[in-house]
Amino acid sequence: MKAVIAHSYGDPDTLTWTDQPDPKVGPDSVLVRVKAAGVNPVDWKVLAGYLDPMMDVHFPLIPGWDVAGVVEAVGQDATEFDVGDEVVGYVRKDEVQHGTFAELVAAPVRTLARKPAALDWQQAAGLPLAGLTALQSLDRVGLAKGETVLVHAAAGGVGSFAVQIAVARGARVIGTASERNHDFLRSLGAEPVTYGDGLADRVREVAPDGVDAAVDFVGNGVIDVSQELLRDTSRVASIADSEVKQKGGHMVWVRPDHAGLTALGDLADAGKLTVHVDTVLPLSEAAEAFRRSQEGRTRGKIVLEAS
Repeated sequence: MKAVIAHSYGDPDTLTWTDQPDPKVGPDSVLVRVKAAGVNPVDWKVLAGYLDPMMDVHFPLIPGWDVAGVVEAVGQDATEFDVGDEVVGYVRKDEVQHGTFAELVAAPVRTLARKPAALDWQQAAGLPLAGLTALQSLDRVGLAKGETVLVHAAAGGVGSFAVQIAVARGARVIGTASERNHDFLRSLGAEPVTYGDGLADRVREVAPDGVDAAVDFVGNGVIDVSQELLRDTSRVASIADSEVKQKGGHMVWVRPDHAGLTALGDLADAGKLTVHVDTVLPLSEAAEAFRRSQEGRTRGKIVLEAS
């Protein structure tokens, strides 16, 4: 098979598109023929070595954790799927080496769910990691129907999912974004506010009584602002601020979850969630996808497409 490979930590230019052995398929795994793979900021962070203190990374490394594709073979005890099934997955394993930026990936069944019929391959590939991150963050703060949630970086890959999931739960959503993304947020059902200095005052203009919960997908000190606005300062979760637990909130590191992926797929098929794809590139151009992700200016997802 062809795959995106790195032989050491480095920048996107260290990636090459080359031949690799086909993956071995364990008893509780299936072999997936990749149709598309989503790109997330964590992918280039793994490549840069930022996760080395917490994860075992082995080389040669095939990056990538998001996938959408077709089951090509099943392991001896993988009864959940059959050959020909269309699946999506957040294929994060205990050790990092055999990722999804390849023509084939061996995926444990616990990391997969059936592909939502309402999404095309590109959209489906952009769903798993970011969608689960949003879902698990909202669950962590206990968001319920009728409550108001503040979503930081609401127009990004994770934030746009959080907005849609919260709206589907019957919550009021206030989302921070640059002014160029305000109409986009309104289309998702959120009330946009501009981020930056004075954010707390701008939120109070639309929510004088404060908010019930907040989720942070950007960092940059927004936990303090969130807690100024929260009625219960513990109801804040972050994926980007390592000090959130010290401040009484919740740190979220997304976990593979078949049930969560299935729930996201159900929302998509019910017309309550869609995936906004910003850029599509061939798998062989993963380096360019990483560079665009590093810029942090995409609206929605960057996706790599298999030929």
